[in-house]
Amino acid sequence: MQKRILSVALLIALGGTVQAQKKTKQPTATPAKERLQAYEKRQQLEQASPVSNLELRNAGPSIMSGRITDIEVSPADPTTFYAAFASGGLWKTTNNGLSFEPLFDEQAVMTIGDIAIDWDNNETIWIGTGESNSSRSSYSGVGVYKSTDGGKSWQHMGLDDTHHIGKVIVHPNDPNTVWVAAVGHLYSPNKERGIFKTTDGGKTWTKTLYLDDNTGAIDLQVDPQNPNNVYAAMWHRERRAWNFVEGGKTSGVFKSTDGGNTWADISTAQSGFPDSDNVGRIGLSLFPGNPNIMYALVDNYDRRPLAQDADEPEMLDNNLFEGMSAEAFLKLDDKSLNEFLDNNRFPREYTAKSLKAQVARGELKPADLSQYLTDPTAETYASEVKGAEVYRTDDGGKTWRKTHDDYINDMYSSYGYYFGVVRVAPTDPNKIYILGVPLLLSEDGGKTFRNIEGDNVHSDHQALWVSPDKSGYLINGNDGGINITYDDGKTWYYANAPAVGQFYSVAVDMAKPYNVYGGLQDNGTWYGPSNYEYSTGWTSRGRYPYERIGGGDGMMVQVDWRDNNTVYLGSQYGNYTRLNKQTGERVFIKPSHKLGETPLRFNWEAPIHLSRHNQDILYFGSNKFHRSLKRGEEMETLSGDLTNGGKRGDVGYGTLTTIDESPKRFGLLYTGSDDGVVQVSKDGGYTWARISDKLPQNLWVSTVVASNHEQDRVYTSLNGYRWDDFTPYLYVSEDNGRKWERIGTNLPQEAINVVKEDPKNPNLLYVGTDHGLYISLDRGKTFTAMSNGMPAVAVHDVVVHPRENDLVVGTHGRSVYLTNVEHVQQLTPELMNQPLHLFSLKTMLYSDRWGQKWGAWSEPTEPELTIPFYTNTTGNTTIRIKTDKGQVVQEMQDQSERGLNYVTYDLSVAEANAQAYETALNNAKKENEDAVKIEPSENKVIYLQPGTYTVEVVTSNGTTKTQEFTIKAPERRSRS
Repeated sequence: MQKRILSVALLIALGGTVQAQKKTKQPTATPAKERLQAYEKRQQLEQASPVSNLELRNAGPSIMSGRITDIEVSPADPTTFYAAFASGGLWKTTNNGLSFEPLFDEQAVMTIGDIAIDWDNNETIWIGTGESNSSRSSYSGVGVYKSTDGGKSWQHMGLDDTHHIGKVIVHPNDPNTVWVAAVGHLYSPNKERGIFKTTDGGKTWTKTLYLDDNTGAIDLQVDPQNPNNVYAAMWHRERRAWNFVEGGKTSGVFKSTDGGNTWADISTAQSGFPDSDNVGRIGLSLFPGNPNIMYALVDNYDRRPLAQDADEPEMLDNNLFEGMSAEAFLKLDDKSLNEFLDNNRFPREYTAKSLKAQVARGELKPADLSQYLTDPTAETYASEVKGAEVYRTDDGGKTWRKTHDDYINDMYSSYGYYFGVVRVAPTDPNKIYILGVPLLLSEDGGKTFRNIEGDNVHSDHQALWVSPDKSGYLINGNDGGINITYDDGKTWYYANAPAVGQFYSVAVDMAKPYNVYGGLQDNGTWYGPSNYEYSTGWTSRGRYPYERIGGGDGMMVQVDWRDNNTVYLGSQYGNYTRLNKQTGERVFIKPSHKLGETPLRFNWEAPIHLSRHNQDILYFGSNKFHRSLKRGEEMETLSGDLTNGGKRGDVGYGTLTTIDESPKRFGLLYTGSDDGVVQVSKDGGYTWARISDKLPQNLWVSTVVASNHEQDRVYTSLNGYRWDDFTPYLYVSEDNGRKWERIGTNLPQEAINVVKEDPKNPNLLYVGTDHGLYISLDRGKTFTAMSNGMPAVAVHDVVVHPRENDLVVGTHGRSVYLTNVEHVQQLTPELMNQPLHLFSLKTMLYSDRWGQKWGAWSEPTEPELTIPFYTNTTGNTTIRIKTDKGQVVQEMQDQSERGLNYVTYDLSVAEANAQAYETALNNAKKENEDAVKIEPSENKVIYLQPGTYTVEVVTSNGTTKTQEFTIKAPERRSRS
């Protein structure tokens, strides 16, 4: 979840100094046509890829799941339902969540705002793409999709530029009539937002409700008894990288009595509905038994009145110190001053006694205390917002009343934009559920509420199905997946089979087998074995293979490779710790500023970097550069502000996002910021030079990467997501950033999240975008897709294991993928100019259990040898397996593609060649050895015996290559 903390104490995380901003051209939103063309380009890169046969495998984890956006349940059988994920696609279960099947993996986008299922018409599926939450990773869609064959195939049905869709509803009696509530662009104004309607199954659409370029539709309700009555919730919101306007005068509820063709505002002040400039997101729920009854859950951004308690002793206030004289400061009560320091999290070195001594000596001014807490870029407020409010109408929207007298505390706070779902029980108009950080139930029409979360239930609730037949039967979707209860929350169970984790970052250690680490959106930090394979068997063992080692929103991770035990991990806004995995000891790590300085500003994902030259050294980024020589302790600030200085708003901005150190030279450092600044230091961080003035401006620097091969080479990727600009900005410099060259010009229009250079092949680059993984074999001149086995999911981070040559891919929606890139690393220009290259083959260990079962009902054990080769031609390839004497024992055919090919050989002997093979083996045996008898195994397959063999590969144009491999006999004790 993405919470804006507005208390004085925590505004430290957002601090800094406002600097004059250079007037530069702002990025512009990418046209929808170009985004759909990008999808076609991605498909072309996949089809022509020389690594299309290299498969990526999912390495989990799944148990923590990811953010849900909608759940649709079969009215005939509730064990069948669909689950839509914010960035993990669409999944279906037919066994009440024990297992799921993905259905929406290969379209232009995977992000989903809402789905609708026409259960009466072959389960026709409608998908409104683009998550409607306005979060840091709410990816934009490209309109509406439709499937009439259960998700096997999809048709794009238009509304290309809506970006984010809040609701899709199919007419209860006419499958060709569909309404769509479009929220519109997140980071830029646009006109394709509001209510859209089709009456021809999506062939054409009519925009029937539109207010302005910043107001979209977030929710819809249709009267099941009279579908001419349609209700729409409109939401004014303006998000920028530095500020978020959560509401506006145009937010409200509208009603149509002609099927959504014309609309009237039913949320005026005269009707009893909030009608200020601060009305935010609204959720609606209509009671089907009496459609005149409807609830509205409103994010009211009006401020609460300041609390005035005559019995409360007067507390010191931050503003009190501004302009205070030294004499007045010295007269302050020590107890009250120390309490102020504690409440506002001043470092422990500052006490009432020490501060008074410094003020008395003239070293400090009382105003320095105010400056220490005051971020000139941060919007601050004297009181918190009203937050979540519930309103009810009993007359179809003519009049409204708030259902409760008190505030619904700890529900929304100032991040109601992230929630907005209310559900009324279909059997009881006074039983309602509201979704926010907790999940609350009211059984008296919203007068009072109680929390029905429990064990196994993640907070931050996004979707809820309420059974129309069984009271208390709920299916809940939240930031941690799916939970099911049959007793209104007394007991819950997980339904988290899919690996849909939303990773921000990944890292590896040097253990054997090595471990994968990563930070996830709202699901903390986890680590687990790289050889993980999905199984429910862990439940009987009592321990899941992955382990959670950090809370909050998990961020970057660094591991000390000297012991594979010391881990640096953190949560949002720079709150990091050093963890000893064996002992559980944790040391909090976070740079702090000094009195006389304004607060530091920390990014949501503040960057850290552990020096591989000396792993006692940790680098840390706020808006400044910090270094510790003692494993995170005693953090020094070495730089001034390395950003453009921030902008005033309620979102932290003007912060560092990435840090890297050259593997070739200790102390050669680079930083990148969220406002487009790249800096270099050649002396360990003491002095810095700005090197980004010739790059596109005002973009998010997603990565800066120092080359593994050339000391002065550096790569950077810039991301325009926060301008709705999806251009792939990728650059390389050969002189530490003095000159930059644009590369990756054949990449699709997809924002780049990460670029990494291969540690062994200087020409091999990896790029992760919002829609997949790409590689370059020519140092960025051209890119190709690497997608076999992995859907078109956002890739946030990649790392190549330096020992195992595994590529670890952290996705934001489908957890972690792995593949071995040893053969890709060998794809040099010289190799690719050859018509055929056969890679080395691994040695196999013989087993007399091949082909046999371990029990009556088990599957036989079957060996596999992978035969990898590269060919620059497409066509039929013949693979022959020969003995060391040249005798053919098996022959296979493969329809090979240009590029890498992998043929699986089961070490079998063709039946026609078995007798000759047996004769050859007996001719080669020594005098004192027993005769060899070749017989089929239990699975009717004849297997090769220990020995040396040759693989011969012949392409369609007659090119031939050979490679030896060995089957080793198992070591046995001497029988003499």
